[in-house]
Amino acid sequence: MDDRIAGIRTVWPWSGNVVRGHGAGISTCVPLSLHSLLFLRDYGYPNMEFKDYYKILGVDEDADDKAIKAAYRRLARKFHPDVSSESNAEEQFKEVSEAYEVLKDAEKRAQYDMLRQSGGAGPFEPPPGWQPGGFQSSAGGDFQGGFSDFFEQVFGQAGHGSRQGYSRQHFARRGEDIELTLAIFLEDAFRGESRAISYEVPGFDERGHLVRQQRTLKVKIPAGVTEGERIRLRGQGAPGIGDAPAGDLYLQIRFAPHPLYLVEGADLSITVPIAPWEAALGCKLTVPTLDGSISLTVPANSQNGRRMRVRGKGLGAGDKRGDLYAVLRVTMPASASEKAQALWRQLSAEAAYDPRADWGKTG
Repeated sequence: MDDRIAGIRTVWPWSGNVVRGHGAGISTCVPLSLHSLLFLRDYGYPNMEFKDYYKILGVDEDADDKAIKAAYRRLARKFHPDVSSESNAEEQFKEVSEAYEVLKDAEKRAQYDMLRQSGGAGPFEPPPGWQPGGFQSSAGGDFQGGFSDFFEQVFGQAGHGSRQGYSRQHFARRGEDIELTLAIFLEDAFRGESRAISYEVPGFDERGHLVRQQRTLKVKIPAGVTEGERIRLRGQGAPGIGDAPAGDLYLQIRFAPHPLYLVEGADLSITVPIAPWEAALGCKLTVPTLDGSISLTVPANSQNGRRMRVRGKGLGAGDKRGDLYAVLRVTMPASASEKAQALWRQLSAEAAYDPRADWGKTG
């Protein structure tokens, strides 16, 4: 397959299944991140490290609630300041309690997973639009110390009283726009066509984990669409956060390689093979177009490579429709009989034509 669009996220017209990857075939790759949580800006905490709560508890990122609770209980017993002989027991106990506070709660775990999706390592800065608000800490009855700066910036700030309370106000952020490249046949672009496409958007499972969700839509491709044109589907992008609307889906049109036509903007070109005597004497040819065949008159003494313009037979619609260019290619027979060769010699003597008479001359 001649994959002229290799390396671009592309939905090919001849395939009905989704295969992740690049190159030939179909490839729908949609960014998983929600932009409001992944684009970290300057918020004044350059030295605050991202905390990997899964690593602190020693569990996998897909661990269920039972495994998380068991890991917390084991580590809490190990590092409880009243019983542990570890030199840093109190600090370890705080970290374990903080990790459990987040991972045991589906909503907070989902928010943390979104942040972790951005890389989750090194210096951390809270994302734009993130507003701390209020939830009551319940990590354990013996936990009296405050949570880390990282926790406060993600989920909330310290409250008043003998216990530390933290909370997070919900914020709304429009969903991320998604852009796919949609490869279609020229015939579909000319006539207009309905196509089913599949792509992925970020979402959450029943446990609040950030996951990829497949979505299938039936898309109407308008007649006359041209290469590079973008089709906008409102509300079909990534879901919004809070009460904000979803983003949009943009389909950028690319044309699949065609066996006859080359695309030049809204114009098309087609190579038309002709015999030497047709070029010399002129002829009438039948040439295919996207909306039926036409008769083309080739003038006598036409040169190889001549471009003959046929108005209004290209791509587009109405006043914006392009033209078709028939490019003449003079071809020789693969073999010739003795009689045919004699006629060629006779023609050569009669014509007395030197095609290289001015060749190589500079002045």
